[in-house]
Amino acid sequence: MGLYSTMRTSASGMAAQANRLGAVSDNIANATTAGYKRASIEFSSLVLDGGGSEYVSGSVESHTRYMISEQGARSFTTSGTDLAVKGNGFFIVSNENGQTFMTRAGSFVPNGSGELINAAGFKLMGYSVLNGPPSVVANGTAGLEVVTLGKLGLQANASTEGRLKVNMPLNAAVVLPANLPSANAATAQHSAMTSLTAYDNLGNQLTLDVYSTNLGGGNWEVSVFNRADAAPGGGFPYAGGAMATETLVFDTTNGQFTSASPTSVTVPVPNGANLKIDMSGSTNLAGNYQLLDATVVNGNAPEDVDRIEIAEDGTMYSVFGSGTRIATYKIPLGSVASPDNLQPMAGNVFVATSKSGEMQIGFPGESGFGTMIAGALEQSTVDLASELTTMIEAERNYTANSKVFQTGAELMDVLVNLKR
Repeated sequence: MGLYSTMRTSASGMAAQANRLGAVSDNIANATTAGYKRASIEFSSLVLDGGGSEYVSGSVESHTRYMISEQGARSFTTSGTDLAVKGNGFFIVSNENGQTFMTRAGSFVPNGSGELINAAGFKLMGYSVLNGPPSVVANGTAGLEVVTLGKLGLQANASTEGRLKVNMPLNAAVVLPANLPSANAATAQHSAMTSLTAYDNLGNQLTLDVYSTNLGGGNWEVSVFNRADAAPGGGFPYAGGAMATETLVFDTTNGQFTSASPTSVTVPVPNGANLKIDMSGSTNLAGNYQLLDATVVNGNAPEDVDRIEIAEDGTMYSVFGSGTRIATYKIPLGSVASPDNLQPMAGNVFVATSKSGEMQIGFPGESGFGTMIAGALEQSTVDLASELTTMIEAERNYTANSKVFQTGAELMDVLVNLKR
């Protein structure tokens, strides 16, 4: 029994070291694979109870461990669709059959259909925000769709947000009600006027004339008109009347908005959306009318997407030739309680197991998830020097176990041939 157990034990040692060499070879082969997580072999002993004075050798068991929670260094690229995660979380991807996986391999490029895929052919998943904020299911993939740049071609987007920050002159003359711009009379008077450009659903450009008028006592009327409706030669009366009118109230002791005052004007753009013009930060101080900021932050005429930008919170913007940015997708991250117990699959992707816990979905920068970095890739966690050292150790251990096996075999031959 002693010689037989010796040979059996040494054989298990050779098998364990062969597994170790297999992990080393896989690691070395993937030393330059983006997002690859190194594997290692852990050993545990199996001791047999001899039940007496005779020693019965056991064996060694090998267990594969994947260092999935270990983060690799980041290398920066010139592609805006190359993505890396700083901190906790995985990109959610799918295969051709619609099965979802997790990965840290973020080298995404558009395929012939405009879908963002990585080097292994897995498609990046995200939530569309073109129709409003996404509805996220924390423990499921409902609502996720393949991020497709092909949908972002020639587009026209209606304006929905704008900004107008000004100083209303404290000493401006007070205008009588009959002559206010909102009355739309030929005798209309105003304290100041600023024009903004906006777009409707078809990308038609229209000019909005925004009149500010002193009502006295810190009250200012803001009226918005469509310049296309102006009288011949421009100005009042406008054929369509005021598109929107709001009364802003300033504190006469500090020139700031009172707590009860509105700070924006909402304009219903014809064949477009409701354009909210944010006027927060405006003041009512002595001096001249001063324009501090006047922008329409979204909306554009029909044009092609010039480039893609992805923010740290996972929001993907389509940037048009005019510089307009439109949020198109929100890219989430997936996470599990025990990443090292995920099951690796071909293509550098992982699936959840009973040991890892189920996948939870969230957005970058929220609820313990890391942030997203565009124009960067996470490098492999393989350290070549360590792997070569491990390879030498495994080779020597394998050789030592083989020597024990050879010795046991030689002694077995002696025992068999004793009676000759």
